[in-house]
Amino acid sequence: MAADGSRHDLAVLLRSRVPLVVIETRDEDRARALVLDAARDNRPATPVFEWVVTEGLRRADVDLGGPQRFNAAPDQVLHWIRDGAVPGIYVLLDLHPYLTEPLSTRLLKDICQSYDRSPRTVVLVSHEVSLPAELEHLAARFEIAFPDRAERRAVVDDVAREWARTHGTPVRADEQSVAALVENLAGLSVADTRRLARAAIHDDGAVTPSDAPAVMRAKYDLLSRGGALSFEYDTAGMADLAGLARLKEWLARRKPAFDGTAPGLDPPKGLLLLGVQGCGKSLAAKVAAGIYGVPLLRLDLAAVQDKYQGESERKLREALATADVMAPCVVWIDEIEKGVATSDSDTGSSQRLLGTLLTWLSEKSGRVFVVATANDIEELPPELIRKGRFDEVFFVDLPRADVRAEVLRIHATRRDVRLEAHDVARLVEASEGFSGAELEQAVVSAAYAAHADGAPVAAAHVLAEIRATRPLSVVMAERVGALRAWAAERTVSAD
Repeated sequence: MAADGSRHDLAVLLRSRVPLVVIETRDEDRARALVLDAARDNRPATPVFEWVVTEGLRRADVDLGGPQRFNAAPDQVLHWIRDGAVPGIYVLLDLHPYLTEPLSTRLLKDICQSYDRSPRTVVLVSHEVSLPAELEHLAARFEIAFPDRAERRAVVDDVAREWARTHGTPVRADEQSVAALVENLAGLSVADTRRLARAAIHDDGAVTPSDAPAVMRAKYDLLSRGGALSFEYDTAGMADLAGLARLKEWLARRKPAFDGTAPGLDPPKGLLLLGVQGCGKSLAAKVAAGIYGVPLLRLDLAAVQDKYQGESERKLREALATADVMAPCVVWIDEIEKGVATSDSDTGSSQRLLGTLLTWLSEKSGRVFVVATANDIEELPPELIRKGRFDEVFFVDLPRADVRAEVLRIHATRRDVRLEAHDVARLVEASEGFSGAELEQAVVSAAYAAHADGAPVAAAHVLAEIRATRPLSVVMAERVGALRAWAAERTVSAD
């Protein structure tokens, strides 16, 4: 049975004498059931016909035998609907590939324009329906609501009973794990909900906390479109990020509001990280996902750019809609200024992308936390920085001496490089003005140099690499200095 809210809304739409209804969904069975339920709510009940290209036309609300195979071709069924005198609802499941043909467009227009003489409502159902411009004003688009929490729980319970009947033992589960599974299945069709519930339960006959990450990855694979949004499998913890104590404290304080354990507090929207390249902004996005214990999605604004008018905005809207469905999650927009910067040769696409992104940032109310990073403040639109888009704007500066020491210890430990306290002190003194990325590369290069010498990696190798490097703060001293001066009075220090 379809959800009561969607059923009622569709019944009202069908009674409003709209001749053409478009339902875009991948859940074909749910759409068919919804139309049948809505038609039964009409008084008197409205006949419902269903057409598929492989079978033809048949009566769907009552059993009158097999389908009319002579009405299998698209032009044949449209001619039959137009010329027949049978009022009703005609659900066409496979017409979307033929909508670009002039004959199909003309026949649909004739059906719609003759509605007053013979009330026939055509319902087009597909994962994507692109109507010709001349039909758009005759049509209404209807969006099917995803299964709510109660419906998802019913599906999970049904899958559990199915497993128990097959194996003769009940599914091992605790209420907290089941609730987490039901929560993570939000935003999927009934069919996909059932498929992922089966994957979680039939794997080992249990619902455990370890099922949640696997379900989220599978859910992303089902929802991802076009490559603009990617699933980052590796997140990080606080110990992986040297320094930035104020930023980490800010994130930790807002965790109860984000995970819903502090009722009455609005979930945080996100933050914008400005700073010198290589100082930990990207790692901070991974740390945010690690602190909040949710998936990390990376939004690539360059991947939404398209040469066709309106396609860039459509791709961005789809990516943002996927992020909303994946909630709770962290969305990382790296180097955001490159995706929304405009130039003299810009045709307006960047401005429209910026408008779409700003609207979403302001209006989103779900648990989607955005971490945007930027290196060039001159390319940032002023409207992106104002309050309301992000909760805070942090500046990530070059690491202080104590932070450089921590960075060196982290990367030396990962590569089994032994550094004594006095070694670290010497390296810190020699690396004034180095970013965290440059310090990491010094350790990596030292390992190569030591391998070439046939010796274990030592502090001397790291020191030699540091002395051979000209850091960004020296190579681009003017730009780095200007950035630090601009941020001094306009942003909050992350450290």
